[in-house]
Amino acid sequence: MSFCGVALSGFIGVTLGMVAGYFEGKLDDVIMRIVDIWMSIPPIILVLLFSAVLGPGLQTIILSIGLVFWTQYSRIIRGETLSIKQRDFVALAKVTGCGKRRILLKHIFPNLISTSMVLATLQLGGAVMLEAALSFLGLGIQPPESAWGLIISDGRIYMSTAWWIPTFAGLCIMITVLGANLFGDWLRDALDPKLRQV
Repeated sequence: MSFCGVALSGFIGVTLGMVAGYFEGKLDDVIMRIVDIWMSIPPIILVLLFSAVLGPGLQTIILSIGLVFWTQYSRIIRGETLSIKQRDFVALAKVTGCGKRRILLKHIFPNLISTSMVLATLQLGGAVMLEAALSFLGLGIQPPESAWGLIISDGRIYMSTAWWIPTFAGLCIMITVLGANLFGDWLRDALDPKLRQV
């Protein structure tokens, strides 16, 4: 669920960020104002709203994660696109007659992949936490399917007799989120040419 949700948010965010950064002007202003408004709403409120409207389930969680995290992609990718489009190879592509779509897909997008990958790994931990929160509240995965948040929710009433049920589910969430964040930090360092030279 987290992988699919982060992939959906990445697709939306990278596309809108590239468009906003490359074309600038009014289109950029409109997209960035939408991003500002979207980021001003707490993510858990948006997720609860989507879950209440669409009902609990796997598709709802994936869609919710995708629609919550896309703004971070848009903001970062827009800044990267503004920087990349000023470089010489983009100017040469324009001189040779490449269209805007080809420049975006063949020249700018490949230079954004490393940034997008790092951001995706860092968001993976947040997506796991969001899914666990939804399942804990009963708006995510429903029985007989299982999820860590659902295990914690069901195990609360057994804390005095079977404390390990919610405890180990919580530890699994913690280890997964920590692993995703550490992997994101390592990937950022590995893909940064300045740090590689050091």
